[in-house]
Amino acid sequence: MPLVTTTDMFKKAYAGHYAIGAFNINNMEIVQAVTDAAADLQSPIILQASAGARKYAKPSYLKHLVEAALEDHDLTVALHLDHGADFETCKSCIDGGFTSVMIDGSKHSFEDNIALTKQVVEYAHAHGVVVEGELGQLAGIEDDVKVAAHEASYTRPEEVEEFVSRTGVDSLAIAIGTSHGAYKFTPEQCTRNEQGVLVPPTLRFDILEEVAKRLPDFPIVLHGASSVVPEYVKIINENGGNLPDAIGIPEDQLRKAASLAVCKINIDSDIRLALTAGVRLHMAQHPDHFDPRQYLKDGRQNVYDLVAHKITEVLGSAHKA
Repeated sequence: MPLVTTTDMFKKAYAGHYAIGAFNINNMEIVQAVTDAAADLQSPIILQASAGARKYAKPSYLKHLVEAALEDHDLTVALHLDHGADFETCKSCIDGGFTSVMIDGSKHSFEDNIALTKQVVEYAHAHGVVVEGELGQLAGIEDDVKVAAHEASYTRPEEVEEFVSRTGVDSLAIAIGTSHGAYKFTPEQCTRNEQGVLVPPTLRFDILEEVAKRLPDFPIVLHGASSVVPEYVKIINENGGNLPDAIGIPEDQLRKAASLAVCKINIDSDIRLALTAGVRLHMAQHPDHFDPRQYLKDGRQNVYDLVAHKITEVLGSAHKA
C-alpha cells in the first residue's frame, strides 16, 4: 500500500475515540520493529523523522527504509516531518515524498507563527500533503528542539480558532503539560508516593477540553508524550547507564487524552530507551559479543514489544487499519 496522509486516519480516530501513534524513526531496526508491530496488530501508524534523524540517517535512507517496510507489509502509514523549523525544511520533505509535515512556529510571535504556518500550508496543500501546526511551547530537549522550563507556555484556547482559520492547518499540536525528552519534569515539580517514586503533575485536561469545544471534530496532537517506561530506565541504570529521576507521562493520562480530541500521540524517547535497554542488557550478559546483529536484535525486540503495548494498551488503535 502506498503512503497516505493523516486525513482519514484522524477522522476515524476522532470518531472512534482513539489515537494514532506517531513513532520517531532513526534506523532500520526501529523501522522494522514499529512496522512489524503495527502489521501484526493491524494498526494505522505515523512514521516521523525529526531534524536529528534526517541528519543522522539522511533523508533518502529513511524514505527507502519506509518504502521497504511497505513492500514487506500491507500497512496504513503516513510519513511525517517532526518539528520542521522553517519553510525550506518542510518544502524539502514535501518534495521528497513525505505525506505530512509539521511546521513548528511556536517560538515565534502569534502573527509570525500564522504567517509561517500559512506559507507551508499553501505549498503543502498544492502538493497533496497535510500540515500540523503548533501553539504553545513544550519544555524539554529533543534533537534540535531545546526549550527551557521557564520558556515553556501552555496553549491559549482563545487563540486556536483564529490560528486554524487563518492558516488552514490540518491538525494542531498543543501544550498541556507534556514535555520532550526523558526528563519531562524536575523532582521539584513532582510528588513522591509511599514507595518514594516520583509522581508527575497531571496534564491540563481543562485546556484540552476547551480547545476541543472551540475546534469541534478537529484533530489535536500531543508531543512529548513518552511515558519513560520505568522498566527500561531500570535496566539501563543497572547495566552502566545513568538516568536518575527520569520520568514521563503516565499512560492513564495518555489514554484519557486519546479518548478526547487527541488523534496523534508522539512517541520518541520511549523507543530510544527500549532500544538502549536491550543493547545494554545484551552486552552485560554477553561481554564476548561484538556482532551488531546480536545486540541490535534484542534492542529491536524491545521496540517491537513497546510499540505493541502502546497500540493495544494506550492508543487503542489495534485493528483500526
